[in-house]
Amino acid sequence: METVQESLPEKDASTEAAVASPLARQRTRQSLPPKGSCWYCEKPLDSVRRFCGKECADGFDEEAEFTR
Repeated sequence: METVQESLPEKDASTEAAVASPLARQRTRQSLPPKGSCWYCEKPLDSVRRFCGKECADGFDEEAEFTR
């Protein structure tokens, strides 16, 4: 009889990257420097915010997944 680890399929880097945790995505967003406009739609913002709303932040994350 095999152990649990032996019966589980191997994880590869592409699978782990495709299922990035929300915390990892948030860290990626936080690493972006504020530029005075939304990183996704270019709407003018203050000098602190990076995205104008959740929709743009989610869109940025989705686009980043496809461009990796």
